[in-house]
Amino acid sequence: MASTDRKHANVEDEPVFSLRRERGFAPTYLCLFQEFWCPDLFIEGVKSFQKCFEAKDSDAVVASFPKTGTTWLIALTFAIVNRKHFSAQNHPLLTSNPHTLVSSLESKIFFGDETHDPLLHLSNMLEPRLFSTHTPFTALPKSLIQSNAKIIYICRNPFDTFLSSWIYFNKLMLKPLPALELEEAFEMFCDGRVLFGPWWSHMLGYWKESLARPNKVLFLKYEDLKENVNFHVKSIAEFLGCPFSAEEESDGDIESIMKLCSFEKMKDLEVNVSGKLDKFIDNKLFFRKGEIGDWVNYFSPSMITKLSKVIEEKLSGSGLSFKMYA
Repeated sequence: MASTDRKHANVEDEPVFSLRRERGFAPTYLCLFQEFWCPDLFIEGVKSFQKCFEAKDSDAVVASFPKTGTTWLIALTFAIVNRKHFSAQNHPLLTSNPHTLVSSLESKIFFGDETHDPLLHLSNMLEPRLFSTHTPFTALPKSLIQSNAKIIYICRNPFDTFLSSWIYFNKLMLKPLPALELEEAFEMFCDGRVLFGPWWSHMLGYWKESLARPNKVLFLKYEDLKENVNFHVKSIAEFLGCPFSAEEESDGDIESIMKLCSFEKMKDLEVNVSGKLDKFIDNKLFFRKGEIGDWVNYFSPSMITKLSKVIEEKLSGSGLSFKMYA
């Protein structure tokens, strides 16, 4: 906690122009900020998030490294928490993208949009408040870390994380940045110079906290969620303090949520076919394949060897590991 305190104490003493700024594996430039690679567009949002956010004990935050199942977990969490308010036939997820319903703290609420007051917006939100974030655990506001607010974290096999990121980032690349070739992006990923990276320290921050405080952080893997959605939907509900009753289970409420939030269902919705998030990102970009192991169609043998070694080196001794799906 001491290192986190020191980082936060220097938040306002670190002007953006003084930060190390590089082209990285991202659709925009990256700045080395508080030991992670923060998109230059979001630095002020992260700083405002750290300075101004006051957590409530009833809050729930979906945290993730980019392109690891964020959209799916947001949808599931929203549906679980709000299951008594909406029917499956008249549900907000049928007409709204999950990212519209659960706002990102650093890239939406505290982004710096002058058209709204973030603190007023936060104070007017109904409880329990749901949020999302890509901010590393060590850079979260102290109020969030020290409160009884819940954090649900999802990560993914780095092989599939890289591939999904490469395809997604190239579609979002801001001019004048050119698209990244596969090999160039791969080297940046292995070096950790990636959006909100290094990816290994991002995962390990939440992983270690989930071991130390399992009632605070629920750590999920995308592959495990895909393998047994029913089990994890129940686990999320129990973790958030709103477990399914025996009657809800017998009525098929868990299966209804699974169907509502399934990749196939969400991908084909009109809002996710032709809609946009914040008039900037096509919603369809959040839904590509949703598969495990697609990386085998892109990786060379040398790439497999190199990333395997990076994973082994960076995660060694942590207890965190990933299966090789192919």
